[in-house]
Amino acid sequence: MGFAITGVTLNTKKHTAFKLVKKDYLSPLATVLIFLIGGAYCASAQSAYQPKFPGDPARSESEAAALGYMRTTLRAQHTYNKKNGKYAASLSELVHTGSFTKRMVNTDRGDYTASFHSHKDGFDLLMSPKQEDADHRSFYSKEDGVIHVEEDKPATENSPKLK
Repeated sequence: MGFAITGVTLNTKKHTAFKLVKKDYLSPLATVLIFLIGGAYCASAQSAYQPKFPGDPARSESEAAALGYMRTTLRAQHTYNKKNGKYAASLSELVHTGSFTKRMVNTDRGDYTASFHSHKDGFDLLMSPKQEDADHRSFYSKEDGVIHVEEDKPATENSPKLK
């Protein structure tokens, strides 16, 4: 047993704006309308990725966020190297360098996990998707700033360059 709104009345003594009437069912037309509106809403929520800038290589919002994190980290490392004559040995050393914030030290980046490794003359940065599919590719970069991509395995310096 349910209720349906059958009309709007205003009772100034009780401040009631709706008149509710018991209904044992929804009309078939109402059921179809609810189904169609819900389906249209779900379809719009899963719309195609809209590029963030001309030439954006990302295929999804998740990839755009991962690539944004990589670019910010690469710029911070470049700035850090210019200022200190060496690359930062950890992500925490990059805090307040360029746009790199304290929050970015956390390597859990939503649908991706960042892996940062420093070595004598540079660093490696890998963005690994938690789920690999067409919208979640793997990305790799090092001190040269070139981003490499792989569709179905972890990216390396030998992977194709991101276009």
